[in-house]
Amino acid sequence: MTVTSTLPLLCRFRRHLSLVAAAGMAGVTATGMAGVPATFSSATAQIGGFLSKKPYAPPLWATHLSPMPCHTFSLGHFPTPIHKWNLPNLPEGTEVWIKRDDLSGMQLSGNKVRKLEFLMADAVAQGADCVITVGGIQSNHCRATAVAAKYLNLDCYLILRTSKLLVDKDPGLVGNLLVERLVGAHVDLVSKEEYGKIGSVALADLLKKRLLEEGRKPYVIPVGGSNSLGTWGYIEAIREIEQQIQQSSDVQFDDIVVACGSGGTIAGLALGSRLSSLNTKVHAFSVCDDPEYFYDYVQGLIDGLNSGFDSHDIVSMENAKGLGYAMNTAEELKFVKDIAASTGIVLDPVYSGKAVYGLLKDMAGNPAKWKGRKVLFIHTGGLLGLYDKADQLSSLAGSWRRMDLEDSVPRKDGTGKMF
Repeated sequence: MTVTSTLPLLCRFRRHLSLVAAAGMAGVTATGMAGVPATFSSATAQIGGFLSKKPYAPPLWATHLSPMPCHTFSLGHFPTPIHKWNLPNLPEGTEVWIKRDDLSGMQLSGNKVRKLEFLMADAVAQGADCVITVGGIQSNHCRATAVAAKYLNLDCYLILRTSKLLVDKDPGLVGNLLVERLVGAHVDLVSKEEYGKIGSVALADLLKKRLLEEGRKPYVIPVGGSNSLGTWGYIEAIREIEQQIQQSSDVQFDDIVVACGSGGTIAGLALGSRLSSLNTKVHAFSVCDDPEYFYDYVQGLIDGLNSGFDSHDIVSMENAKGLGYAMNTAEELKFVKDIAASTGIVLDPVYSGKAVYGLLKDMAGNPAKWKGRKVLFIHTGGLLGLYDKADQLSSLAGSWRRMDLEDSVPRKDGTGKMF
């Protein structure tokens, strides 16, 4: 028998049953049975749910996309909360809300875990015994991949880009590197110049060849987990947002805003938003390369799913890279500190910090564009990256002082030394 689909017949049969069930429940998920409000909770909250493999059934509005994943692993804590964000100096009538994908888990926090749920399932299905991925020296994606791999009993090989002055030195244990090395990831360093000359794909292929020669079974995950399969992570996030809105009918979003560093997150958000009932306008603030590069890259991702859309029609790209990827001006770092001090939300300096900085600048420069709109910002995590900026942030951080103690206050008899 010739199999023309890339999916096993059993997988497609299971999906068919899931879609039939989903269709039968349509109209119930938003309001529940007999008018009782429905609730939905993360499968990971159930005993044995976390790290479990489960069949995947797409949203009804995405069933025409192809190829479609067969399974996922439950790696994140979903749904992540959405709440109002009291940012300063907004245009008249504008509301900003925030979806906290930075709370998708401690070790796996951020947007990368959504992609990895699909990518790691594919790696396991292909019989891999290790994964390879590539990123910057403080890559959130590489840290999340290292943790996810260890959860699933796979080895992880990381190719990390650093400066030529540091490429021959121990990279240290700061931020994401600490987690990566604690979980036993194998780290290979390359200089930025070598990376630019050879490219991430060729570097990963070189390491893959070496591992194959050693008898290993490597699976390559692209930079940021951003390929067409990884895009399903944020198609699924749109379904999550859609369900959250159905339970809070007083909130309808006009815009979704997110940082863009590798393209997969924005491809999933833009495609999902256009296909779903949300139909919100999606804005991406690119923190590296330029908008045209990302229009082209996103086009490749959505073409890989046979979507039939033009990327220019489903997302608006803005340049927010400033000095360059992972490089910050003093003004940008002060902005991150000021937002944390005024709202309690800690942004990372590489992605979300630059995106919100760019968003508020655009709101200040074009208030009529945003007047009266309800905006949902997707916080993509990356808190560990702040540790790499500790020296630059030291002069901005909150003050401290030694407590002034009165000599006349004696310790009471019987009181412990610590408490």
